[in-house]
Amino acid sequence: MSKLDEKEIVGIFANKLGIRNLDDVALLDKGIVIKSDMLVASTDVPPGMEAWQVARKSVVSCISDLAAKGVRPYAAVISLGIPSKYSMQRSNIEGLAKGFAIASKEFGVKIVGGDTNEAGELVIDCSMIGFPTFKVPTRSGAKPGDYVIVSGAFGFAPAGLAILLQDANAITVSSSFRKHAVKSVLEPHPRQSFGLELARYFSASIDSSDGLSVSLYELASQSKGVNIIIYSIPAVEGLDKFARENSFDTHELVFHAGEEYEIVATISHTKIRQAEAAAKKAGICLHVIGRVQDGSGNVFVGKKLLENRGYMHLHKR
Repeated sequence: MSKLDEKEIVGIFANKLGIRNLDDVALLDKGIVIKSDMLVASTDVPPGMEAWQVARKSVVSCISDLAAKGVRPYAAVISLGIPSKYSMQRSNIEGLAKGFAIASKEFGVKIVGGDTNEAGELVIDCSMIGFPTFKVPTRSGAKPGDYVIVSGAFGFAPAGLAILLQDANAITVSSSFRKHAVKSVLEPHPRQSFGLELARYFSASIDSSDGLSVSLYELASQSKGVNIIIYSIPAVEGLDKFARENSFDTHELVFHAGEEYEIVATISHTKIRQAEAAAKKAGICLHVIGRVQDGSGNVFVGKKLLENRGYMHLHKR
């Protein structure tokens, strides 16, 4: 008997609990948005990540999902599962505390409490609330004619992870590309200002941390009667060279990796000029990479069907 993957498990709980429209955040009565995300050391912490960076990353995941909906965070509670060996070093605990303090100041969120317990490995659960200032875009609002946009280019995170996981001498890479790629893994940058400035123009939106392909398919499949056509591949500068020199596939790095905290959204053709003007005024780069067409929930890169695959916890083997 094969094990269930993350999406199947979430589907079972959603069915039993009567949750019809799954999204990255939950909009409650009285305009409260709530989000939770869990970091587990064995699946979410790469080699070389310091304790303060681990703590910060656990907050980044929630910030990124709120940003994709244009929601400013207000408060968070943190629950920690700490292995006994980890807690024997005071520097580890002080490092975690430092990371939470950095994230609190960086993203403007109050960390007001939480819980601690002993666990077999380090586990951090962050639950966050925020308050939207306008209607929150869902995953299901894309319409034919909409533009598909992203907040930045893709490829640094999977390249950086490859650098961290392999012998440094086994990877051919320039010092500049290495620096940016590794930093994108150890200190990910959620697009908070992008979302807060531009989400008011989104017809549908999602954060890309599960992979660009998966994110595009979520928008296409949850919206009614649409396909997404990508005509401009958003690869970071230097990715083709990195892939070629190290036997990687650029397409794979851009579309099917995870841990990149960009925003993927659609914008009506009637609002795209307003959005571009607002982005320019705020000093933000808005990248148009495709269009929405009539269809049945598929995503194409040019005329080729894109495989719906990315990073997923509890994935089948």
